[in-house]
Amino acid sequence: MKFSTSEQMHLLGSILSRYALLPFRPATPTGNLVENVFAHIRGGEVLNTYDFVDVIEPDNGWGWQVKSTKSSTPITWKRAKLPDAALLIQQSVGSTQATQDLGRSIIENCNSHATASLEKYDLEEIGYSRLILKPNGIATYFERTLCSQSQPTLFQPDDYHWEWSKPKHTLSKEQLPALHGIENRTGKKSWAWHGRGENQLHFYGESNWWPEEGDMRSYSFQMPPAGETLSLDRFLDLLSQLDS
Repeated sequence: MKFSTSEQMHLLGSILSRYALLPFRPATPTGNLVENVFAHIRGGEVLNTYDFVDVIEPDNGWGWQVKSTKSSTPITWKRAKLPDAALLIQQSVGSTQATQDLGRSIIENCNSHATASLEKYDLEEIGYSRLILKPNGIATYFERTLCSQSQPTLFQPDDYHWEWSKPKHTLSKEQLPALHGIENRTGKKSWAWHGRGENQLHFYGESNWWPEEGDMRSYSFQMPPAGETLSLDRFLDLLSQLDS
C-alpha cells in the first residue's frame, strides 16, 4: 500500500487547520470532513455507506477506513449488531464459556465486516487514516495498513478474554453493563460492546496504534485556538466579497 507523502499530509493538515477558522466549525474535525479532504488529496471516492471502508481508490485497489476524534474519546469501531444478540447475552450471564463465545462472535463480526469490503470493492488492501486531536490543540494524523487479500484477518479472537462490567448508577439513569474485551498480553481493556443498548463497539486498544514522535507515516500540526477563529460578521463579510 502506498501511504500519503509528507506533502500530501501537510496539505491535509493545512486544509483542516484553515477549516477550523470558521465560526461554526465543530470542536473536532468530523470523520466525514476528514474523509472528503483525504479523498480530495488522494484522488479517491467517498462512499457514504455503512461499509467497513469509507474511501476507495479504485484505480489502485486500495480502501481506507477514516477516523477522527479527540485523544480522550475512544473510537467507535462500529455498531456490532449480532444475530440472536439477546439470546447470546442471556446465555453469557453466569457462564464464562458463553461470555467468551459472545466476545469471539464480536471479533469475528469485525473481521467479516472488513472482508466484505475487500470483496465488494475488489480491494487489494485496506488502510487506516486517522486524525487525533490533543488537548493542547496539536493534531496528529497517521496512516497504517489494516488488512489485505493475502492477510484478511484483522483481529485474532484468541488475543482477548471477555467479561461483563458492573452496572453503574448516576443521578439521572442506570448505565447498562458493557461487555469488555481484555487483551491477554497486556491485561488492558481493548473493547467495550454496548450490546444491551445501541450495539456500539468501542475500540480502546486503538491507542496502541498511535505513532511515536518522528514516525514517517504521521504528521502533527497546530490547530488554531478558539480566539483565532473568524467572527460570524467577518465570515459573512468575506462571503459578500465573493459575490462582488
